[in-house]
Amino acid sequence: MTKSKSPPKSLGLSAPALPYLPRDPQDKSIGIGLIGCGAITWEHLRAYQAADYRVLALCDLSEDAAIARRDEFFPDARVLTDHRDLLAMNDVQVVDVTTHPEVRAPLVADALTAGKHVLSQKPFVLDLDEGERLADLADRQGVLLAVNQNGRWAPHFSWLREAVLAGLAGDVSAVHCGVHWNHHWVQGTPFEHVYHLILYDFAIHWFDFLTTVMGDRQPRRVYASTVKSPTQQIAPALLGQAAVEYADAQATLTFDGHVEHGHLDDTYIAGSAGTLRSVGIDVNQQTVEWTTAAGSYRPQLAGRWFPDGFHGTMGELLCAIEEGRQPSHSARNNLRSLELCFAAVDSALRNEPVVPGTVRRLPDAPAIP
Repeated sequence: MTKSKSPPKSLGLSAPALPYLPRDPQDKSIGIGLIGCGAITWEHLRAYQAADYRVLALCDLSEDAAIARRDEFFPDARVLTDHRDLLAMNDVQVVDVTTHPEVRAPLVADALTAGKHVLSQKPFVLDLDEGERLADLADRQGVLLAVNQNGRWAPHFSWLREAVLAGLAGDVSAVHCGVHWNHHWVQGTPFEHVYHLILYDFAIHWFDFLTTVMGDRQPRRVYASTVKSPTQQIAPALLGQAAVEYADAQATLTFDGHVEHGHLDDTYIAGSAGTLRSVGIDVNQQTVEWTTAAGSYRPQLAGRWFPDGFHGTMGELLCAIEEGRQPSHSARNNLRSLELCFAAVDSALRNEPVVPGTVRRLPDAPAIP
């Protein structure tokens, strides 16, 4: 098991070391190719460079974008403008597809058909049935398809999840997450025109976290809403919330994307054996704590969501390839998170509870000028 780099602070309670940090394969020689060289790929490539992964090709319709990423991170990589040329490279075994979801599915399908393992950017697909078809295609081709749910390797999310899996909370009965921050950073970017900006593009990390914490337990209903803040300066609603019902548990997710001062990010998990909590001023600065009748345990976590989340997603895929197993963030696993996300978006549009899994496509919404 991987241990934190700093000794834990214990307040009368000890806990097992939890494997929350990203893992690396024993063999790092596997060749990686990147399709799409947009802004987020700075984080991808920064993480891969630090992990000493072998990136052999960068592809983008804009040759200048690919050249810029090559020169900054992997100067020996090939620059291509046609993804088919990248897929023809025999030494590229893993393809990281980072484009927007509207154009991503055919690229993923082409890569799988070419016999490449694929890491798809999140959110995975706009259609659950299409996601299942891609997962089926990967199975037929004998390759792995994973989703870049990088929040799974944010240190606090990863530690909390591993603590639940280790039984430190016992039977979980409640999960409550609150994110209070300023999301106006999207102003002037393509994200400003995403109608479902909060509950879909952003909150997918928290729907995914909730799904991993709850394991095999299926949500019965989700009731969600969005509304515009009176002070927000962009078109998409920046306030969103979702209440999720289980047979024997409940969860709430609250997103205040208009907060100018006093940012707060907290997660609370209540269980029969203990309570887990994480709190901080943002997703990168978090303090976690496990509390039972015996006392409290507060480990000092190593790492940050950026870039460790991106290290974690690629590292887990490479380890799964090396170990001959499905990755924990496989396409099929991630479809459960999308079921919950799509249901929440639909609920917010219809103003009524929705059963996850019944909404097969991301609901249409009015266009944003």
